[in-house]
Amino acid sequence: MLGFGLAVEPQLWALLFTMVRIGAAFIVAPLFGAVAMPVQVRVLLSGAIAVLVLKAQPFAIPTEVFSLTTFLSIAAEGLVGLAIGLVLQIAFAAPVIAAEIIGISMGIGFAAMVDPQNGAQSPALGTFLSVLLTLLFLSLDGHLLLIDLIVRSYELLPPGAAWLSPAKLENIAIFGGYAFLSGLLLALPVGFLLLCLNLVMGMLSRSAPALNLFAVGLPASLFVGVVALFVALPAMTDYMLVIVQEALDAANTLVLGGVR
Repeated sequence: MLGFGLAVEPQLWALLFTMVRIGAAFIVAPLFGAVAMPVQVRVLLSGAIAVLVLKAQPFAIPTEVFSLTTFLSIAAEGLVGLAIGLVLQIAFAAPVIAAEIIGISMGIGFAAMVDPQNGAQSPALGTFLSVLLTLLFLSLDGHLLLIDLIVRSYELLPPGAAWLSPAKLENIAIFGGYAFLSGLLLALPVGFLLLCLNLVMGMLSRSAPALNLFAVGLPASLFVGVVALFVALPAMTDYMLVIVQEALDAANTLVLGGVR
């Protein structure tokens, strides 16, 4: 009998309580939180991982369902899960920022398509880079490392003591600037070449005012941008691997305190 005389099986209550942190992380985290991921799949994955957590990490679960302590514990569980997923999602925003910088310089900022991650309109180049980053995330077993991070969080932040300190929340907010920094560095090779091209076109416009820059500048920017993307893509891919690794390390450091 758990809370107000409600007959709830303790095993079922323990499973549901454990699923809160896992489900919250999957709602926000890349790949698992994508619009294309069915809700039923998330629930099944959360339940399967929760069963493993209950077997691997024994911890105390609130005995009463309807009590202030239980509600606070559930809120703390959701906060930890959302924090883990949010840190990863911040890093995964870098390709969209990089695509905005490159797309505007190339003159294709108007080209947009539906992003499979969030279901919203985003630059076509950003969607391409986001899909590439997701594939690299899978190639590095990032989804398995994320699950391992969630499971270890129950040992480092057990239920009942899972509230994140204000310092951790502040560090997570400050980490939001990493999306802009990594996006700028990701767009740097192509953006620098396009900046040089714009400087050349500006010099031409001063030396030959009769030159139609709209007829020459846009095709030139598009051509240089495509060639630069083709040449710089290996270097951009290497930096995307760094983004994935730093995102996982940041989730481990900012949320769990850096304990491995």
